[in-house]
Parts: sequence; structure tokens; C-alpha cells
Amino acid sequence: MTVSLCVIAYNEESLIRGLLDDISKQTYPHELTELVFVNNGSTDTTPELFSSFANLNSDFLRICIRSQERSNQAHGWNTALSNAMGDIIIRIDAHARIPHNYVEECVKEIENGENIVGGGRPCITQHKSDWGSTLLAAEECLFGSSIMGYRRKHEKKEYLSSLFHAAYRREVFSKVGGFNEYLGRTEDNELHYRMRKAGFKFACCPNISSNQYIRDSFRGMIKQKFSNGFWIGLTFFVSPHCLSVLHFAPFCLVVGLIFSLIMAVKGTAWILWLLLSAYLIFDIAISISALGYNGFNKTKLCLFVMFPILHLSYGIGTLLGILDAVPWRIKHPIKKAKAAIRRVKHDIRNNTIE
Repeated sequence: MTVSLCVIAYNEESLIRGLLDDISKQTYPHELTELVFVNNGSTDTTPELFSSFANLNSDFLRICIRSQERSNQAHGWNTALSNAMGDIIIRIDAHARIPHNYVEECVKEIENGENIVGGGRPCITQHKSDWGSTLLAAEECLFGSSIMGYRRKHEKKEYLSSLFHAAYRREVFSKVGGFNEYLGRTEDNELHYRMRKAGFKFACCPNISSNQYIRDSFRGMIKQKFSNGFWIGLTFFVSPHCLSVLHFAPFCLVVGLIFSLIMAVKGTAWILWLLLSAYLIFDIAISISALGYNGFNKTKLCLFVMFPILHLSYGIGTLLGILDAVPWRIKHPIKKAKAAIRRVKHDIRNNTIE
């Protein structure tokens, strides 16, 4: 089976070298592997790194490099899909690492009858320091990020609601189309919802794994959480079924705090104290459990403060996303997004390896 391994990148010169090295060492036959690289408006040396890789790795079936003006993730992935010609399409983030047998293991599982496969995707940090370990602990802890099953390694095959760095049979995109370019951050949620609705299952396999780099600063992590929350708020008005109740947990915390503060001003302070006490108990318990993650160091004591900041950033983002939903929907034409989904469906059905 031929494979299209797709990567889109925006200013990833500090991390993309590692992934390109992983790709060059894949054990699956290179003559059956095409690479689709999309430069998403980078202003650093990312385009040159793609070109240099293509010049040094002529043993691949095909290396397709596309450049476009800066746009959202969904548009970048649709560009990659429209140029992919393989029987299997694999999506890998530019700030990721994959083992050398990644493609080979994905192909094996699809040849065994699966339509969509992937594996656990634990996070890693590029900074081997105490503070880097603390940031990693904050991101990997359930209290700080997500309980989604694909974030962790699995000992047996399980079927989940979503996967990261997944491999898809070409027919999956042929049936459901591409990404909704109306969305940012939540484009995976919406696409995978359509795939589940079409009857496809997401097989998380123990023999498949990858890693994702976390943000390299706490400020960057705060901005990421805020943006994630903001797009959850907007997406609720476009495709609410692709979201879970847990996506709105930080939002409920923020709304609860606002309501409690109003009640406290009016003389009913017990609601505020009850909410703060309950949250504090969870914060202390989870922070203590995370102190030993990858070994204790003094900076991990900051987790007690980091978790509330991350939750508030996400929750405030969701609140602002909900408030911005109406003008945003007027500004972004839904028909245009649906046309992009259909375009990818058409391209997938007509592209073939010559």
C-alpha cells in the first residue's frame, strides 16, 4: 500500500529537524511513501529545511512541497489532503516526534482491517531542565490538560472517540471530506465527529506511539489554553455535538466564580467559600500527586498555582468565545467552509499515484 505522510508547518525551524530525521529513517519502504509538506506562511527557515530534505532524500516515492499564505490549521491540512495520493494518509504535527517504525506499524493495522489507527501520544519537552520538567508535569497531568485516552500509552487495542497523529484509509476522507476551515483549534474535533457519524472507528493500538512537544514557556502554555477555550466557545455554535461536557469544565468554574462573587457582594458569601474550598482541595491533592512526575524538583511546587491559572485561562477563553460567537458567525461564511470540505472530497477521489 502507498502512504502519504503529511506535515504542515509554520515557523517550526527549532523542532522540525527532529521530525524530518525521524521521517528519513522510517522502516516502511520509501519507494511506497510520498511526503506532502505544507509551508503555512513561515517567515523563518522552515521552507528551506523542507527543500533541503527533498534534495537529500530522493528515494521516496514522491515529495510534494506546497507553500501558502498564513492561514489556520484546517486550511493547511486541506491543502495537504488535496495533494495526497497514497492509499493511506498519515497526519503528523510539525512539533512532534515519531519512532522509526511508525509508518510500518500504522500500515500493518490498516492491512488488518482498520480504517483509522493511531496510538498513545505522550507529551515531551525540548528543555531538559527542572522548569521544563515542571511544565511537562502540568501538561501531562489530568488536572492540567485532558483525560482523552489518546494522550497516554495503551497496553491493548482500544476504540476511542479521537486520535492524534492518526493514519486513515483514503476512503475515509473520500466519504466525509476535509476539514472545516470555519474552525481553528477544534478542527480535529469536528472532523472526527463526522467520521464517527459515518461509522468509522478510531483504533488506538499499543504498538503505535508518537510524542508531541509542549509549549516551551508557561506564558506560551497560558496562551494555548486560552486559545483552546476560545475555540471551544465558538465551536459550540457551529458543531456542539463534536464537543464533550468536559470541554466546558473550566468555563463552569469561571461562571461559578463570577456568580459567587456577585452573591458575596450581595451578602451571601458562603457560596464563594464553598466553591473555593472545593477547588482548593482538588488543586492540592492533584498537585501533590504530580510532584513526583519524572522526579521531584523544587520548581514543581509552582504546580499549586499553575493549575488554577491554566484553568482560568481556558475558562475565560471559552466565555469570550461564546460572547464573540454571533459576530464571528456573521463574519465567516459557512457556505465557504462547506465548499472546502467538498473540494477535498473531490480531490481525494480523483488523485492517484502515477
